[in-house]
Amino acid sequence: MQIGYRTLKTAIAAPAAVFIAEMLQLDNYGSAGIIAVLCIQPTRKQSFLTAWHRIAAGLLSMVYAYVIFEWIGYSPLTIGLLLLLFIPVTNKLHITPGIVTSLVILFHFYAARRVDVDIVINESLIMFIGIGVALLLNLYMPNLDNKFIELRKDVEANYQTFFRSIASYLRGESTMINTTVLESTKKILREADDLVQRDMENSFSKSTSYRRRYFSMRDIQLHSLERMLKVMRPQMVSVKQAKLIADLFDDLADAIYPENPVEYHISYVDDLLERFEKQDLPKTREEFEIRADLFQLLNEIDHYLAIKNQTVKDVID
Repeated sequence: MQIGYRTLKTAIAAPAAVFIAEMLQLDNYGSAGIIAVLCIQPTRKQSFLTAWHRIAAGLLSMVYAYVIFEWIGYSPLTIGLLLLLFIPVTNKLHITPGIVTSLVILFHFYAARRVDVDIVINESLIMFIGIGVALLLNLYMPNLDNKFIELRKDVEANYQTFFRSIASYLRGESTMINTTVLESTKKILREADDLVQRDMENSFSKSTSYRRRYFSMRDIQLHSLERMLKVMRPQMVSVKQAKLIADLFDDLADAIYPENPVEYHISYVDDLLERFEKQDLPKTREEFEIRADLFQLLNEIDHYLAIKNQTVKDVID
């Protein structure tokens, strides 16, 4: 059984908030723990946004409690009336996530059968203690550097496997291309996208921007790899141009590291395209179709490389 960092922070926030509220001899001090738990969030951005929602909704609920309970009375029907009027306003003000915290406060007023200065101060302190403790704990977020490095290495290893598999296929050494790595890469990139979003809400550092660009680049390249796969056919091994492209894929596997602007490989692809255009025209329909597929494959490789080249330049600039 593993204990996550959010579970740990929740286990710390609740008793800490209750302890502070109890030390201040506040009524309903246990509610400070409930509010603290509700405010524990996965990112700093969400934490501050949640705090604002709960404070705004909590203060607004006190106004409604005074107007409804003190002017109309304390009964289950007035609770329904209050919520009927209160909830649409929170929707309009975009502070709906604070409704649960507000309900805690409202029922304290209802149980006390009064809305006066003393209880308003009491409830305000409970709310601020719970939210404040949660905010302090949410300032700490786990470092994701090692996880990003692991995901990056997994993506690059999958691309290397895919390139070497195509090279082997084009040489006639294998009759199958390893496509499972592409499905694996899709899952990795989805996980990376979630982590990048979380990292962006926790930090605005240069490394966060780089990670977003890097995994976005790999995602676009993945679509290019899928298009390469569609033009692959067994007959390709019968033409000599396939061997040259196989050598190119081996080189790409060796040059997968992210800092490489692949300018050499772009030039190499351009050279191959030029050489293919100068060669004798195909003599049969089948050879023509194979050459056309190889030409399309080279264009996809060129697109794959251009994506990386532009990303590396943008990062450097």
